Amino acid sequence: MKILVAYFSASGVTKGVAEKIAEKIGADIYEIKPVKPYTDADLNWMNRNSRSSVEMRDKSSRPEIITGDIDVSKYDRILLGYPVWWYTAPTIVNTFLEAYDFSGKEIIIWATSGGSGLGKAKDDLAKSTTAKILNGKILNTTAQIEQFIKEIYK
Repeated sequence: MKILVAYFSASGVTKGVAEKIAEKIGADIYEIKPVKPYTDADLNWMNRNSRSSVEMRDKSSRPEIITGDIDVSKYDRILLGYPVWWYTAPTIVNTFLEAYDFSGKEIIIWATSGGSGLGKAKDDLAKSTTAKILNGKILNTTAQIEQFIKEIYK
């Protein structure tokens, strides 16, 4: 089975977890990159007018990403990671799912979070793809990462 660890990371935390997972399982890794990178001001969730706040209030928001730099057809399973924003995945993750054909793929979601769980992410992301989406885990610690890896190899 060919596995891809795909992730979106605004501040670098999720990137670090993705790198650990990919290294431990020998998977390819892919960063979902916005055309316009997020600044600290963009990520200020306490400001209703910040870019992230505006995007998350509008569930149809699809921040533009760099595309054409990955061939997802060669992967059977995608471990899709992101930081939890407003109890779900950032809408840029929907952009990624809509930009590529994931038909027949299995996507296991995982996230980093300062305090909340996966929330509605599975349902929110399922609207953007025909792939089978499975809930994974919140991965904030090495122990959580190792347990997640054990579970995906059952």
